[in-house]
Amino acid sequence: MILVEPEKPSFFSTRYIKFLGGRNTVFTLVMVMLIGLIIMIYDDISFIFVPLTVFLGNVILPIILAVISYYLLRPLLRLLERIKLPRVWGILIIFLALIGLITLLVFLVFPFLRSQSIKLVEEFPGYFIQLLNSFDHFLRTSFLTDYYLQIESKVDTIIERIPEDIGKFLQSTLTEIATGISSVVGVLTSFVLAIVTVPFILFYLLKDGEKLPRFVMKIFPPRMREDLHSVFKDIDKQISSYIQGQILVSMCIGFMIYIGFTIIGMEYALLLGVIAMVTSVVPYLGPVIAITPAAIIALVTSPFMLIKLAVVWTIVQLVEGKFISPQIMGKSLHVHPITIIFVLITSGSLFGVPGVILGIPGYAILKVIVSHFYTLFKKRYNKYEPISENQYELTNNKVD
Repeated sequence: MILVEPEKPSFFSTRYIKFLGGRNTVFTLVMVMLIGLIIMIYDDISFIFVPLTVFLGNVILPIILAVISYYLLRPLLRLLERIKLPRVWGILIIFLALIGLITLLVFLVFPFLRSQSIKLVEEFPGYFIQLLNSFDHFLRTSFLTDYYLQIESKVDTIIERIPEDIGKFLQSTLTEIATGISSVVGVLTSFVLAIVTVPFILFYLLKDGEKLPRFVMKIFPPRMREDLHSVFKDIDKQISSYIQGQILVSMCIGFMIYIGFTIIGMEYALLLGVIAMVTSVVPYLGPVIAITPAAIIALVTSPFMLIKLAVVWTIVQLVEGKFISPQIMGKSLHVHPITIIFVLITSGSLFGVPGVILGIPGYAILKVIVSHFYTLFKKRYNKYEPISENQYELTNNKVD
């Protein structure tokens, strides 16, 4: 007869620790404490990473622009390769076509857009003042007249103080501009250098971009390469679908807006179409930004023009939502609209305009990485988790 020694009581065998998860809970708490300690240490020695921050700040913009251009031009390069054209010659042909297209836009379209932009900037304050006057007339002749007259004196006082406040604001602004000219020059210089370096980065991305994942995978152990290949493949699919789809959808929206505004006789139809095309790159928030100047112009022009504008905008949104986006974008991202709005708000608050533009693809990349890590965690957990007899019987019944 074999005597089994009773299990010695330990800290992990207490009822409270078992209820919380035992050793796993303690391990998780220790890991959280270590991560917090690492963050605190890095925060205290953050000055060491200033050169790295400056380097990334100068490099990140041309890399982002080159990556976006790469995903837009890669399908065209693959099409040229299908007709047995060498990759380098295909890249040169694409670059020559881009130079020709940019030249046509600069000499044919840009002057007209420039004149319309200057005219709109000069006349938009008049449109806005006329809108305020109309709103003031409506309040004076509506059932809200009594309430409006009560606050009118306060409004007049505020209006009288506007010139003084504007003077103080301009004085402080000029002082800040005078002290910040060097930083502005630095930003402009960095932007120009970024634009100049984009073609070189784009050339090497088009030439060797598909070899980059294989090069990165060679750095990791062989047993990790299959999982990394799956991660890179999913990230490439997500980013490619989003960039190509969003650009095509934005171009379709801009073209439809231009055609619709031209039909109803809206002023600045081409300029408003271009604004709608550019802002539609940002989902949900972009169309709201694009419709604002058009709504003000239509409201000042005539109430009937506002109705026609609403009809055109409704038709464009229906066509885009029911036909264009499902065909071009599909369901590639699998992101709920509410999640998209929260991501845009958060990324915009953290990183400004670049965060609004890059928030969705960044979220898509993070989602792919997290989902793959979670899948690997489940595999590891199921591998080392013992299966009880009841679970084994249930599994066999399902198989049978």
